[in-house]
Amino acid sequence: MEALSKVLHIDLSRKKFWVEDRSNLFQEWLGGVGVGVKLLQEEINGKVDPLGPENVIIFCVGPFNAAYPMGSKVVALFKSPLTGNLGESYAGGRAGTALRLAGYGAMVIRGRSNYPMYIAVHGGKVYFRDARGLWGMSSSITVGRVIAEREPMAGQRTIMRIGLAGEKLVPYACVVTETCRHFGRLGLGAVFGSKNLKAVVVSGNMALPVKDKQAYREVYDRIFSLAVTSGLMRKYHELGTPMNVNPLNKLGGLPTRNLTSGRFEHAEEMSGEALASKYLGRRLACSSCLVACIHLAALREEYPHEPYFYKTSFINYDYEPIYALGTMLGVETGRGVLQLIKVVEDYGLDAMSLGVTLAWATEAQEKGLIDLGDLKLRWGDVDSYIKAVRLIVEGSGVYSDLAKGVKHCATKYGGEEFALHYGGLEMPGYHTGPMAHLGFLTGARHSHLDSAGYSLDQKLKELPSPGEGVEKLTGEEARRTVLNSLVVCLFSRGIYTFQLISEALKPLGINRTVEDLEKLGKEIYRERWRVKLKLGFRIEDLRIPERVYETPAGPWGNIDKEYMKAAVGKFREKIESLI
Repeated sequence: MEALSKVLHIDLSRKKFWVEDRSNLFQEWLGGVGVGVKLLQEEINGKVDPLGPENVIIFCVGPFNAAYPMGSKVVALFKSPLTGNLGESYAGGRAGTALRLAGYGAMVIRGRSNYPMYIAVHGGKVYFRDARGLWGMSSSITVGRVIAEREPMAGQRTIMRIGLAGEKLVPYACVVTETCRHFGRLGLGAVFGSKNLKAVVVSGNMALPVKDKQAYREVYDRIFSLAVTSGLMRKYHELGTPMNVNPLNKLGGLPTRNLTSGRFEHAEEMSGEALASKYLGRRLACSSCLVACIHLAALREEYPHEPYFYKTSFINYDYEPIYALGTMLGVETGRGVLQLIKVVEDYGLDAMSLGVTLAWATEAQEKGLIDLGDLKLRWGDVDSYIKAVRLIVEGSGVYSDLAKGVKHCATKYGGEEFALHYGGLEMPGYHTGPMAHLGFLTGARHSHLDSAGYSLDQKLKELPSPGEGVEKLTGEEARRTVLNSLVVCLFSRGIYTFQLISEALKPLGINRTVEDLEKLGKEIYRERWRVKLKLGFRIEDLRIPERVYETPAGPWGNIDKEYMKAAVGKFREKIESLI
C-alpha cells in the first residue's frame, strides 16, 4: 500500500527532513510495532544515552489505522530513560489517523534542537516552530490549547506534547495527546524534553487506497456490527475501564496501600459506577472508534474566599490512574482521586509509575528509611500527595530520587522488599494471581497489556506447569504483536481474530493467511526481544518483590516462590532458543 510505504525522517539538530520509501519493510512487517522495531534496530545501539541526541523517537501506524473500526492507536518506540532498554508506548486519540492521512507509515525523530521547539507536520510539509514561549508552561493542557490556536486543520490534527515533567527530564514523564490520551509508560516525555521538543503536530487529508471497495464495505460492516453488539464494548462505553474496580476488589486482586492488601474498603467510592453517577460529564471516542470508552469527570471546585464561585475541570479517568493514585495511596474518595489525577495530568506524568513511587515513599517514610523534610506522607492524605508531586517535578533533594522511580529509590535507600517494579517499570494494577505477575516479568514492556496474565488468573481452574504457563503468556504476547502492528486498540482483541484480520486485509491489497499472521506474530515477538537484549536488558536480573509473595493474590492465595522461580527459568530458556 502506497500510504504505508513512506517513512518521514526529521533531524532536530539540523532542522532538516526527508522522506524515504520503505515499501519492502512494510510488506514484510505489516506496520506498527513490527516495522517500528526493525527501524529501531537500524537507528540505535545498546550504548546510546536515552536522554542523549542519539536516541530516536519512532512513531508507527498500520494498515487498519483510519481504515477499520478501532484502528485508533499509534505506537512510539525509543530507548527508555526509566528502564534503560526498550521503550514501547501506545496512544489513541487522533494520532494514528493523523499520521496515516498525512501519508506516512512511520516518522523517525532524531537529534536535539539548540532551542525549545515544536514540529508541525501538515501533509508533505514539515515546519520547525519556535517553542521558547511555551517552554516552562507547567500544564500540558495549556500547551495544547496554545498550539491549537496557531495550527490549521482543527478536528483532523493531533497535538502530542509534554508538560513540565518532560522538560525536567523526569524518567516517567509521559506525552499527552488530545488532552485525555497518553503515551503513558516508559518515559517518552523525558525523551521529548531531552531533545528540546515541546510538541509534535500532525495533520493530513489524503485518501486511503482500497483495492476492492465492495469487499471493503462488507468486511467493515461486519466488524462494525460485531463491535456494537459486543457486551464488553457496551460496558466500556457505559463505565469505561473503571468498570474493573469493583470486580477486582471483590476478587481480592486490587492492590491497596502499596500492596499490603488486595482489597480496599473504600473501593466503591472510586468504582466506575460511582464516578459515572456523581461526576461523569462527557464521553469521548478515539478517531475511528465507535466505543467511546473515554470518560471525563466534571470536577467542580470552589475558589478560595469567593463564595458561590466555582471552577469546573474536565478530568479523564481510567482504571490505572484510579488504582495508582487511589487504592495504592489509600485515597478514600472519588473526588480525592480526581484531584490527584488533575495535577498529574497537568505536569504530564505517568500516573502508574508516580503512584507506585509515592506508595513506596509513604511506607519507606513510615519505616524511617527516607527523610522527606517537612512533608509527612499519610495514606489517604490527598493534600500531602499533591505537594509531593510538585516537589518531584521540581526535583530537589530526596525528591530528585523519587523522580527516578521505585527501583532507583529502593537501591539507594533500601526497602527493596516492598519496591513494586518489574524490570525497572512500576507495577500495573492487577494482583490476581501468579500469571499476572509472571506476565509483568516476562512481557517485553512489563505491562499488563503484553500478555494479559491477569485474565488467565481469572479463567484458569488450575495452575499450569511453569513451562505451560510461559507458553500461554508468550503465545498471547506474540498474537498481540499482530494487533499492535495493524494498529488496533487491544480492547477489540476479541473481535479481531486472525481469520477476520486476513479477510479485512484483502480489500486493502494485502494478502496474509491465518498461518502467515501466526508466523508474523512470532517473528515480531523475537525481534522485540532482540532489541530489548541489545539495549542492555538481562533476564537474570528479573525479580519479584517479596511483598507480592506476602499478600494473597486474588483467588489463588499466596503465590509460590519456587513456582515463579521455575517459570522464569523456563522463560529464559525460551528466549535463548529464539535469539
